[in-house]
Amino acid sequence: MTEPLNTPLNPSDTSIPSIGLIVVGDEILSGLRQDKHVPAVIERLKARGLSLSWVAMVGDDRQYLADTLRRSFATDHIVLSCGGIGGTPDDHTRQAAAMALGRPIVRHPGAMELIRQRCEESGQPLDEFRLRMADFPADATLIPNPYNRIAGFTVNRHHFVPGFPVMAWPMIDWVLDTLYPHLHHRSVEHKKALRLFNTPEARITPIMEMLESRFPLTRLYSLPSVGDDKLARHIELGVKARGGEAEAAQVEACFEALLQALSPLAAPIELL
Repeated sequence: MTEPLNTPLNPSDTSIPSIGLIVVGDEILSGLRQDKHVPAVIERLKARGLSLSWVAMVGDDRQYLADTLRRSFATDHIVLSCGGIGGTPDDHTRQAAAMALGRPIVRHPGAMELIRQRCEESGQPLDEFRLRMADFPADATLIPNPYNRIAGFTVNRHHFVPGFPVMAWPMIDWVLDTLYPHLHHRSVEHKKALRLFNTPEARITPIMEMLESRFPLTRLYSLPSVGDDKLARHIELGVKARGGEAEAAQVEACFEALLQALSPLAAPIELL
């Protein structure tokens, strides 16, 4: 009988932690394969009212991966990690996670049982190579893999899944829906933006700094464009915040203040 899988973590904690993504593999950094995980994770988070705070792409270097994980384990972030949990010599993620935590690698009985079931179904031998994929840092819990039963694992709000999208993405869906349903749609992104034409960023930087100081719940952003045959050179300039009524009110107030501050520049503006 398999060990029970994860249960929701701290459902009474309704704060929204930062969410990070680690993509592991030399093939991504060399260009042999194009990363697909970043847009897929952004899409999955957005569908649940969440957002991605940072991304790290790491090659198949056990020590560097351990150093990366050691830094993220020191935070309260939720971290999704794709890749490097197979059984071949270039798969280092499980060992790197154990190194970062200072824990031993142990063979998980629940993962072993799932591998045994998979081997029985497929007619493959239950050999040491396959059993290696049940080796996780001590105290890890399982992430079910609906594709082939070879589980991923969770430890310290870090969730490790394979690099294959057909496996990784349903497993990430399971993590988000099983462990963090209490975080879904807890806050709304409020945003107002405009296009400012034929104005260098240097002229608006002091305005942005002043407004962020006056409206601390908001963030201002600028996306410059050299223009094309449809739009002249411009900057998409906006105010955004994630939260409730207080954040929405500050976005409105900050945007009005932005319009007033831009008025002396006498530059064309298009509201978005």
